[in-house]
Amino acid sequence: MSEKAPLIPVAAPAERYSRVQRCPKGRVIGKVLAAAAAAGILYHGMLYVGNPGVVDQAELCLSPACVHAASELLYNLSPNYKELDPCDNFEELVCGGWRDRHDLRSDQGDAFTGTIMSEQSHLLLRHILEAPYPKYSQHSYFSPMQLMASKKSADEANFDKIKAVYEACLNEDQIKSLGVKPLRDVTEEIKKTYSVAISELSTNHDLKDTILLLAKYGITSLIGIDTGADDTDPDTVVVSVSAPYSFGLPSKERYEDKKLVENYRDVAVDVLAMLYPGQDVDAFGKIIDLERRLAAASPDSEDRGDVTKYYNPMLIDEAAAIAPEIELKALIHDLAPAESDVERVIVMAPKYLKELSIILAATDREVLQSYFIWKAVQSLSSYVEADAVKPYKRFRNVLAGKDPDSAPERWRSCVAHVDDTLGWILSRFFVEKAFSADAKQFGDTIVTDIKTEFIKKLNSAEWMDKNTTKLAIQKVHNIVQKIGYPTKSPDIMNPDTLVDYYKSVNISSDSFFQNQLVANRFAIDLEWSALGKPVDRDQWGMTVPTVNAYYNPPGQEIVFPAGIMQRPVFDVEAPAYMSYGAFGSVAGHELSHAFDSTGRHYDERGNYSNWWSNATVKAFEEKADCFVKQYANFTVPGPNGKPLHVNGRLTLGENIADAGGLSASFQAWRRRATEKPNKDLPGLEHFTHDQLFFVTYSNWWCGKSTKDTAMNRVYTDPHAPKWARVIGTMANSREFRESFQCKVKEPTCQLW
Repeated sequence: MSEKAPLIPVAAPAERYSRVQRCPKGRVIGKVLAAAAAAGILYHGMLYVGNPGVVDQAELCLSPACVHAASELLYNLSPNYKELDPCDNFEELVCGGWRDRHDLRSDQGDAFTGTIMSEQSHLLLRHILEAPYPKYSQHSYFSPMQLMASKKSADEANFDKIKAVYEACLNEDQIKSLGVKPLRDVTEEIKKTYSVAISELSTNHDLKDTILLLAKYGITSLIGIDTGADDTDPDTVVVSVSAPYSFGLPSKERYEDKKLVENYRDVAVDVLAMLYPGQDVDAFGKIIDLERRLAAASPDSEDRGDVTKYYNPMLIDEAAAIAPEIELKALIHDLAPAESDVERVIVMAPKYLKELSIILAATDREVLQSYFIWKAVQSLSSYVEADAVKPYKRFRNVLAGKDPDSAPERWRSCVAHVDDTLGWILSRFFVEKAFSADAKQFGDTIVTDIKTEFIKKLNSAEWMDKNTTKLAIQKVHNIVQKIGYPTKSPDIMNPDTLVDYYKSVNISSDSFFQNQLVANRFAIDLEWSALGKPVDRDQWGMTVPTVNAYYNPPGQEIVFPAGIMQRPVFDVEAPAYMSYGAFGSVAGHELSHAFDSTGRHYDERGNYSNWWSNATVKAFEEKADCFVKQYANFTVPGPNGKPLHVNGRLTLGENIADAGGLSASFQAWRRRATEKPNKDLPGLEHFTHDQLFFVTYSNWWCGKSTKDTAMNRVYTDPHAPKWARVIGTMANSREFRESFQCKVKEPTCQLW
C-alpha cells in the first residue's frame, strides 16, 4: 500500500489542481528563436508537411506572446513527433513530451495542463496575499472597479479580511498547539445530541437533530438536502433530497474490494480509538459495514445526473413518509428560513430513502453515533494537526496513489482555503492582475461565433425534424454567456457590496478550524436563504480564479471564469487558432451540453420537458449509442491488474459535448480566419494552421495520473480519461481527419 503507484497517461477533471514540477526549457526556446531568426519577419515559401505542395505566405509572429506559445507547444510535443502518424495516436504526438518533462509530486494523484494553469493562478494569488494592500497608484490600468477614494477603505478592509484567513491557515504552530481539540469539540456536541443510552435526557428527535447539526457544519451524513432551481419551473427555488454523493470510499464499487474495505475498517478503528480511548471498538468497526449498506442502496453513478430518473417531485408529507425516522419535514423546517413554507420537494433517490429506513431500523445506536462522529472526522480532519487523524490522512493519500505522508506545500492549501472561504473578495484582486477588457471582449466574440456555427449545425442535422430544429435554434439564442467575473450577486468590483455580502463571516486571525466552520455555516445559510425568492440568475457557481467552465441547464447559461481564460488555453495576443482550438473548444463543449443526453431534456426556457419529437429522440438515441460503445472500449488498469472499462453511459454527455464543441469551434475559427488571416508560429513549420488548431486543443488535455486515481475516476467521473478525450474526440472529428489527410475521413461517431 505504501509503494508509489505507476503512472499512466490519464488526468483529472478541472477541479482544484496541484503544481507540476517542470524542467528548464531553454533548449526549446532556443530552437524557436533560431527558427524565427532564420525565417525573418515574413515566413515566405514554407512547405507544410501536413499539406504537401501548398505554399503558405502567412506572416511569422515574433512577438513575445507568439514565441512563448510556440515554445509551449514544442515543449509538449513528443520528441519524435515528426515520425508519428497523427491519425494513429494523436495524443502521444501532442503530449509525449509533456509526460517526459512532468512528474507528479508526491502529494498529487493526477495533473494535466489545467493543473499548471490553476497553480499559476494560485501562485499569483499567493503573491497578492503575501504583499501589502496595493495603494491607489499601484492598481493596474485595468482595475475594473476603477477605485475611488471613497471606496478605498472598504476595499482595504476586504483585503485585510482575506489576509487574516490566509495567515490563520499558515500559522501551523498555532494549529498544532490546538491539536485535536477543535475536532473533539464538534464530536462531543454530536455525542450529546445523539447519545448512546436512551434516558430522560434523550428526545424522540435526536436522529433528526444530529443530521441537522452536521448539516449546519456543512457535513452530509445520512441524506443530502439542498436547494436549487426547480427543473420544471426554473425561476422557482425548490428543496431536493438525495443520497450522499460519497460515503467514505470514492464509489460504491470500491466497497466490493474486500482487502480495501478491511484496511479502511482498521483506519476507522485506529482514529476513533485515539479520539475516544476505552470506548468499545466494535461499534467503530461496524460503521464501515453501515457505509457499505448505504452505498449499495445509493443510485449508480450514471443515474445520479439523469434528470429522467432523479426528478421525482412529491408533497413533503409524502416524501417524509418514505423514511419517517429522519423526520424530513421537521428537518427541512429547521433548515429553511422562518418565513418559508415548503410544501413540495424533489426526491432524487426514492429507493435509497426506502432502504435507509430499513437500514436504520437494523442499526444499533452505538454504531450510528460512531458513524456520525466518523462523518465529522472525514469532513474536518484536514483542518487539524494531530496524531489521532494521521491514519485517515495517510489512507486518503494511499487511496489516490500518493505517498502516504505527503501534503501540498502549506501556502497552496491556504490559497485554496481563502478561495473557499472568501472567494469573491479574492476574485476581485485576481481579476485586476490576470484579466483585461480586451480578454473579456475576445472571449465574448469566441462564444458568440460558436453559437453562430452551432445554429448552422442544427440546421444541417437531417435527423432532427423542422419543429424541433426551430426550438433548438431558439434555445441557442436564449443561452446567456457569462464571461470573466460577476458584476451582480455579488458585484465583485464594488467593495461595499462585498463587505455586506460577507458581513456574517466573522474571521479569527488565530483559528483556522473555526474559520472553516464559519465559512461552512455561511454557505449553508446563503443556500437556504434563497427559498421563497425567485432564482437569482446573476449568481455564479464558480469563483473567478477557477480553471473550469460549466453549463447550467435550468439557468440556460454557459459560464467561463477568468481563471480558464489564461495561457496556454486563451491569449488575445497569440494566433487565433490557439484560443479557438483550446478555449473555443471548451466554450463549444459547454454550449453542446445544451443538446447532450442531459441538456436535450431542457427547452429554450430551461424547463425540463418533452420538446423533441419521438422520431428525433429515437434518432438521437441511436447516434448516442455509438458514443457509449466507442468510449466503453477505452480501459485503465483496474483492481487485481484487470482492465477497467470506461463507463460509456456515465461519460456520454461529456463525450458528445467534446465532439460537438470541437467541430463548432473549428468552423468558427475558419470563418474568422478568412476575415483576418492568422500568423505562423516560429519552429512549428511541420503543421498547418488547421493542424495547429487540433494540436492546441489536445495540448489542453495532456496529463498524468496514478493508477489508483485513474481507477477511482472511472467509477465516479462523468468525464472520460484525458488521453481518451483526445483519441476519442479526434476519431469523431471529420475536420481533424481531413486536416491531417487520414485515410479514413468518416468520423467514428457523429451527432452534430
